Order: sequence, then structure tokens, then C-alpha cells
Amino acid sequence: MNRIEKVFSPIHLVSWLVVLLLFSWIFQSEGHSKWPLLAGGLLLGSAGVFYSHYYLLSRFWSRRQFPFYLLGLVLLLLLGPFPFLTLEYGELAELSNFLDHYFTTLLSVVLFWVVISGFVRAIQNWFSNALRREQLEKQAAQAELTYLKAQLNPHFLFNTLHNIHTLAYLQSPLTPDAILRLASLMRYMLHESNTSLVPLSQELNYLQDFISLQQLRYSQNPVARVEVEGDTNACYLPPLLLIPLLENAYKHSPTHLQVHDIHISVLVKEASLTFRLRNPVDTAPPAAAPEPGGIGLANVRKRLRLLYPDQHRLDVASGTDYFEVVLRLESLPAHEPTAHLLYHR
Repeated sequence: MNRIEKVFSPIHLVSWLVVLLLFSWIFQSEGHSKWPLLAGGLLLGSAGVFYSHYYLLSRFWSRRQFPFYLLGLVLLLLLGPFPFLTLEYGELAELSNFLDHYFTTLLSVVLFWVVISGFVRAIQNWFSNALRREQLEKQAAQAELTYLKAQLNPHFLFNTLHNIHTLAYLQSPLTPDAILRLASLMRYMLHESNTSLVPLSQELNYLQDFISLQQLRYSQNPVARVEVEGDTNACYLPPLLLIPLLENAYKHSPTHLQVHDIHISVLVKEASLTFRLRNPVDTAPPAAAPEPGGIGLANVRKRLRLLYPDQHRLDVASGTDYFEVVLRLESLPAHEPTAHLLYHR
């Protein structure tokens, strides 16, 4: 049973109890001595007509098997009055009385429940289709998020291996340390980042490891400064969301960075995050063709549109000698939510 049926089943039950009470009140107020029998019989007949048409709609109409639906509807209209007529058996001795009661019951009772069942089925189908559509949209968004997240790994790995290759080519004693730091970063990317959300503190630790690895390229110590204000354990965000911004800062900065040229500030306040990153711009013409990649900002923008459609702001500012990105996220959860399906069978 899907979630829609679980929601509508109690509504059906309560509705029929109300109908039974209404029938009982009518027959009792009219002075029928057998009002419980009449009310129960009328309820069973009404439910029989209602659900016969209800399941005809779901079995044949929804599958566009219209000839079978029309055949079933005709049979239902022809046979539908008989359960109600059995309650008035003593008054149907003559054929004329039978035909009068038959057509009266057909037009006033059977058609009424046929129309009501069609209306209820239409409402239930609307809700069911809305939930299916929402679930499909969520699945499509999740598939795109998975694709965008997967783009980060080869891009990051390409850049970092290029740096380690340079250290190894120069026979730098820092090469083993660089490999260990890369292993730590890859461990995070392969394991810790498999969840939908991680604590901001964990993501910042990842950025710190990345900065430490990049620092091996520079003699000045340190070229990046990180300032954090607020409780970074008090909010969660998707893993690997910030790293493309930091990669871009290193990629487009001058070759020779000075102390604290790259400035990162993190502010956590009332379930909101402001991440600000500023770096100098390399104004010298490139000596070689630009390295492949360039997925950073585009990747982040797409993920933000999917994850925080109305709860984010990404501002980019640039001047002759600087580049600055400011990311603001609102209503960040204080814990990792439990995933659930809106619609399932």
C-alpha cells in the first residue's frame, strides 16, 4: 500500500461511518421499526456501487481501456439498483411498482454514488500524481547532484597530482608529506563525504588540509589566512561544497603569493553561514595554455540552485588586483536529516 492509500483509507472509513449515522437517523426519525437493518442495507448497497465504480476507474480508465470501462459501467448501472430494491421487496409485487422504484433508485441513488466515486478517485489520483512528480523531481535533482559532486574528484585529483609531480620532479623532501596529505584528503572524499550533509567543522577541516597541501608550493608561510567566528558544529551543509571556491582561488592567483594573500572568513550566526574568500588576481599574461577544468563556480552555482533554491546568495566581485566570492546560506539544519521517500509501494 502506497502512502496515498494509507492516508485516504482512514478518510474512507470515517466517511462511511458518517453516512451510516445519517441513514440511521433518517430511518429512525421516520419511525421505521427495522431502521438498523435498513440503514445497514443501504450502506452496503451504497458502498458496493461506490467501490465498483471506484475500481473500474483505477483498473480500466486509468489504463485507457475505455471499452472495458464502458462495459463495466453499463453493467453497474443495470445491476446497481437491485441491492437497494431488496430492501423494499414487499412493495414491489407489481411490475409497474418495480419499474418505478428501479428507475428512481437508478437515477437518485446509483448515479449519485457513481459520480461521488469518480470525484473521490480524481482527488486521490491528483494527490498521488503530485507526490510521484515530486519524488521524480527529487530523484532527478539527486542524480544531478551526484554527477556534479563526482566532477570534483577528478578535477581536484588532477590539480593535486600535478603539484605533487612538480615536487617529485624537483626531488623535494616535501613530496612524501604531500602524498600523505593527499591520502587524507582522498579518504574524506571517498568516505566521510558519502553522506548528504556533514558538520561545517568537518568541511572546514577538509579545507585546512587542502590549504596545508597547497602550502607546500610556497616558501612564504602561510599564504592563506582562515578566520572562523561562531559554532561550526551547530550547522550542517553538503560535503565538498566549498572546495571548488578555494581551488579557484589558488588556480587564478599569482604564482608567487605573499603571506595572507588568500583570505578566508567564515561566520556562523543563527543557522546561517557567510563564507567569504578573497584572493589576488594574476595580471601577468599566462606563459602556457590554461589548464583544463574550470568547473569551479559553475559547479557550485548548479549545486546551490538544487540544494538551496531560495536560501542562498552567491556574490562575485572582481577588481584589477583582487577577486572575491561571498556565499550566504540560510536556514542550515543543526543535524543531518533522516532521508525518506515521499511515495513508495
